[in-house]
Amino acid sequence: MEPKTTEFNHIAGKTLADSKLQNNLSMLHERFYMARERAAEATPDWEKMRDQARLIKAHTMDNLDFYLEMVERNVLKLGGNVFFATDADAANRYIVDLAQRRNVRKVIKSKSMISEEMGLNSKLTSSGISTIETDLGEYIIQLRGEAPYHIIAPAIHLSKSEVAATLHEKANIPYYDSIEDLVGAARVKLRKEFIDADMGITGANFVVADTGSLVLVTNEGNGRMCTSMPRIHVAIMGMEKIIPSIEDLGIFLRLLIRSATGQRITSYVTTINGPRSQQEIDGPDEFHLVIVDNGRSKMLGNHELREALYCIRCAACLNACPVYRKVGGHSYGWVYSGPIGAIVSSVLTGLSAAKDLPHASSLCGACREVCPVKINIPRMLLHLRKELSGGSSNSSGINVSFIEKLAFRGWRLMVSSNVSMMFANRIGRILQWPFVKNNRLSWLPFPLSGWLKYRSLKGLSSMPFRSRWSKYLRQP
Repeated sequence: MEPKTTEFNHIAGKTLADSKLQNNLSMLHERFYMARERAAEATPDWEKMRDQARLIKAHTMDNLDFYLEMVERNVLKLGGNVFFATDADAANRYIVDLAQRRNVRKVIKSKSMISEEMGLNSKLTSSGISTIETDLGEYIIQLRGEAPYHIIAPAIHLSKSEVAATLHEKANIPYYDSIEDLVGAARVKLRKEFIDADMGITGANFVVADTGSLVLVTNEGNGRMCTSMPRIHVAIMGMEKIIPSIEDLGIFLRLLIRSATGQRITSYVTTINGPRSQQEIDGPDEFHLVIVDNGRSKMLGNHELREALYCIRCAACLNACPVYRKVGGHSYGWVYSGPIGAIVSSVLTGLSAAKDLPHASSLCGACREVCPVKINIPRMLLHLRKELSGGSSNSSGINVSFIEKLAFRGWRLMVSSNVSMMFANRIGRILQWPFVKNNRLSWLPFPLSGWLKYRSLKGLSSMPFRSRWSKYLRQP
């Protein structure tokens, strides 16, 4: 999908005014956030596991070249194929060319954020290859022509009636009122797609370096169908998805699943080790692992932002974020949303195109508190804000407007001494007179008018706090 990160303010404003979306977003707190809290409290050594996982991720990123070579070596040993893609175009070309060479007519997909980042579906479709998402939420989103709203619940913004209408209008499924009937009808519809597919494409929750194993975590079973039924399986992974050993997998599975949905274990944890052997009765004839960079090397080389590559895509930071819970996923304008998405999108799409995203945070720290690998998201958001404001580390090429520079310099001058502060207060009381009603700012001229849309601001007091405090101290 094409990034729309420049439209954050516009889409966020529409979401804030949409009562239906606000009601749907309110479910995040109980459905996911509180479930994660209960699961964490019930898990022995939870904090110790988080610390250990963070150390493993830091070690892996510090030695990523070593582990990438290990993954390649072990996948090849198992009979698979490995392709390193420098960018999305290279990855798309490899997959489309492979499909055309193998006469693939239909592709089924299990949820894969990296494929959405690449815009793979449109590339396959434009090449005459039918492409069907099989995760139910993703299937609904695909039918509607929308982007996912949430990392683990892509259709959370839709009501039951909207889902029923979408399946009825786009997939010729009868209009059902019950969720059970809707799911049952969708299952029947998708079953034929699984049977007819020539190629299955999945993402990867983890790839284990010392075994060459691909690990998928799902609740619907579609991941196993995508990897075992078609004759070709293509797995796409961002290069940061590697963990060193199979012993590390237990830690990351416990952290991921509890942080994402509050479950002790998901319905399906699938481990794939290349194409089927001669002794196996099911599985693909070919296995291809596509390892994608697409800007991650730039993030890896930036010591201020490298931590973002520790992310295991659990969405806990989205569920905890007071901003995301109000503006929703589509406001962020790309595949990755929420606090971690504000960082990842800013790097992968370019800070100039995502300049509003680092400011889409109250910096309350809730995201860091719930992150299973303790990523310091607020610190990285502050770093991006510094780059946007033209700080000493600015390498983004962002041009801060003359008015913004003038305003901040004026503010610095005003608060630099008692005399300038008192002078500014007196001038401000005079200048505010046309805008104050009942000791509240009733309106402001453009471009400051937007400040009052969601805020109630008092006017400057005729007696500053310093004077009132001195008067209080003189009282007997």
